[in-house]
Amino acid sequence: MPTQNNVAVTRSSLNLRIKPEDKILIDRAANAVGKNRTEFVLEAARRAAEETLADLRVINVSPEVYQEFINQLDAAPGSNEALRKTMMSKSPWEE
Repeated sequence: MPTQNNVAVTRSSLNLRIKPEDKILIDRAANAVGKNRTEFVLEAARRAAEETLADLRVINVSPEVYQEFINQLDAAPGSNEALRKTMMSKSPWEE
């Protein structure tokens, strides 16, 4: 007989004050994708939070490494034969 894995999940509440028209909009969108309001709002908020934090990532390097990075960005691009060939060829719909 299979056993159930009863793991306690701790949850907390998040209360929002929201305009009725926003609530209706969220409910319609949640319903359109087969989710309840909580699932829809949590997923959207989590995605926005992750994107925001990803944009704030900081990479710490020494001044020397940073200067080399800047030098590479400022340097003129080298010759790229493969790119030149691609840019000179016709697009498939032009042939």
